[in-house]
Amino acid sequence: MYPNLPQAVLDAVAVTEVTQLVLTERESRDLGHWRTMRACFHEDSRIRISWFDGNGEDFVKGSIDMARRGVLAKHRLGPVRVRLCGERAVASLAGIIDIPTVVDGIEAQLSSHARFLFRAERRRERWGLSGFDAVYRRDELVPTIPGQVISIAPAQLAGFRPSYRMLSFVLTNQGYAVNHQLAGEDRPQTAAALERELDDWAGLPPA
Repeated sequence: MYPNLPQAVLDAVAVTEVTQLVLTERESRDLGHWRTMRACFHEDSRIRISWFDGNGEDFVKGSIDMARRGVLAKHRLGPVRVRLCGERAVASLAGIIDIPTVVDGIEAQLSSHARFLFRAERRRERWGLSGFDAVYRRDELVPTIPGQVISIAPAQLAGFRPSYRMLSFVLTNQGYAVNHQLAGEDRPQTAAALERELDDWAGLPPA
């Protein structure tokens, strides 16, 4: 596209484009800009997160349905790191998923801490997302109004992973089937395997 520019400059342009692509997808998800969100994904993309496993088109449809059902997730995002390898790249960033909910009549806020991993690929001079995964770290569920108490019996959390236990609790209560085999810091081997998978896909050396 820019044959006379040094490779370092071309790489910097690509990093910027991938960074903006990731931020555009996440912001569009939070703001309900569904057309813009849909345009971020390649048709054969694969999204694998707590409540969803499928392609970008169906992920957008699922996000629309989630919003209509009142599960109003928002995302706090850290800086984006992009590792580039020709026409492919892996972008990673820390994120917090905030979901307001109600537990036994008490207003509460779920905050799920994770690391987001995006696969990006340039096709026909355009960057798009080929994949979205998460490594779950920890989460908490606290009352919105100070002084109130949320009481959850341990039996209600049986079978949920420590790295996304409360996220699983909230989503299950909302009628979602949660995948309990995803990458998480409570199972370091799963996070390492996911990172190797993405590095191999992009042709990157191990991080």
